[in-house]
Amino acid sequence: MSDHKHEHGEACNHDHDHEHEEMVLTLTDENGKDVEMVLVETFDVEDHVYALLLERGNPEADGIILRMEEENEEMVLYNIEDEDEWKRVEAAYSELVAQYE
Repeated sequence: MSDHKHEHGEACNHDHDHEHEEMVLTLTDENGKDVEMVLVETFDVEDHVYALLLERGNPEADGIILRMEEENEEMVLYNIEDEDEWKRVEAAYSELVAQYE
């Protein structure tokens, strides 16, 4: 199966729902293996935006949360290494999950 990408111009008349298109990012794991991750959700905690990513095609895998920052007009993802920051993010994510249940 090959991935395909297409851009839509003003005259786009495709009949599909853009809400369900996946934003797929390729991350490298600790073993140097590329893993396709799907951006599932973003949420704000204080002055930062965080992204919940799940491994594409692997619903059993644990999700990961990374901090999103804009650098040179591009979004860059960072691991959360500060323990206090992680606790705040974890608490905010738990609240977010509770709203959906």
